[in-house]
Amino acid sequence: MPVPIPRQRAVPAVESDGRGGSSQPAEHSTPQQPADLTLLVVENDPADAVAVPDLLDRDTANGGRVRVRTARNLTEAARLLTDDVHCILLDLALPGCGQCPECAEPGHALGALHDVLRMAPHHAVLALTPSDRPEHAADAVRAGAQDYLFRDELDGRLLSRAIRYAVERKRADTASYKLAESRLHAQENARLERGLLPTPLLEGSDLRFAARYRPGRSRALLGGDFYDTVRTPDGTVHAMIGDVCGHGPDEAALGVELRIAWRALTFAGLCGDELLSTLQRVLEHERESEEIFATLCTVDIAPDGRRAGLCLAGHPAPLIARQGQLAQLMPFDGGGPALGLLPHARWPRSQVQLGGAWSLLMYTDGLIEGKIAGPDGSGRPGRLGQDGMVAMINRQLADGLRGDELLEAAMTRVRELNGGELTDDVALLLLDRDRGETGGRVQRPPL
Repeated sequence: MPVPIPRQRAVPAVESDGRGGSSQPAEHSTPQQPADLTLLVVENDPADAVAVPDLLDRDTANGGRVRVRTARNLTEAARLLTDDVHCILLDLALPGCGQCPECAEPGHALGALHDVLRMAPHHAVLALTPSDRPEHAADAVRAGAQDYLFRDELDGRLLSRAIRYAVERKRADTASYKLAESRLHAQENARLERGLLPTPLLEGSDLRFAARYRPGRSRALLGGDFYDTVRTPDGTVHAMIGDVCGHGPDEAALGVELRIAWRALTFAGLCGDELLSTLQRVLEHERESEEIFATLCTVDIAPDGRRAGLCLAGHPAPLIARQGQLAQLMPFDGGGPALGLLPHARWPRSQVQLGGAWSLLMYTDGLIEGKIAGPDGSGRPGRLGQDGMVAMINRQLADGLRGDELLEAAMTRVRELNGGELTDDVALLLLDRDRGETGGRVQRPPL
């Protein structure tokens, strides 16, 4: 005759803390002393049975006590299922609720198990079944139980070890699920952030484009810096780079909004002061507080590629390198304040002659604000600054670096000078034109 599991309690509970929990929680146990556990037995036929508490009381080899609670049905089990329960021992012979699809299937033996798994998704579950029903035991594990026990082969050592194994396996399963969920969430965020990075629209232009982007936040793809490049139907190439103060997710979102607004306004024909004034209104409507501002640099390059208009809104000037000359900061007559600082600000547009072959490097202040050792050899850190950046770029040009290689080398060198990763966002945008004075291509572009 199968040996059913009784409801009586034969093992004294661990010292109570007055709230139904143990006064010696599992996290305080040392590795040498197994933690005390609480087992909820759900079984409806206690007559003439060997008590589970007695079985566990006779098992001293596994250490750690197991407090036992018993329930005759799932309704009682729900009332006894508190946070301090570690494992549920469920008799598969119990009837299910009769309402779910699993219980409605003829001859289905896992109705109660499905109910328990829904009722206690974070608890370890052991299935109890007769040894002549091994298919039920295997089905129970496939359905979500951590392990199974044959009723007529039960003893204290086996039961104690099975309880502890089920608890640890549930913890491992939960940790694995959370890790997989975290990875999936990170992948979804990465895909979203990649989609928010710009795709340059330069079809029909003879300019070459390169960019590098590194957010200051760890494990992020997007920060408060933003950039974009488009060519309008009249042949003008427009480029911009900007920086929202801060580098968290809110700043990243605001940077994306400003970039998209800039692209739309540029295609609508706005330029210079009119465009920046409109962008400031967008910033004022979208920012979370009045302390948020953004710097911006815009360049519009004429269709012939020989001249450009420059606007600066609190942003550092770009770097220009002409054929046969050292790179230098782009000359400008003066700029306006950062967006969001003054309600009625104006941003003058300077006209710059570029020449036939040139390269234009636009950057955010994360590139020039990295630390470097003091020039006097004292070891006191200073900042790279614009002068240090110009000298660094000229050295890399002398080494023959161009395009993507130049941007990668610049990012690497700034991190080296800083002694590690930069804490601010960094964005670099490079435009090259390699046509000489006669309109033909020169052998080597400036950058």
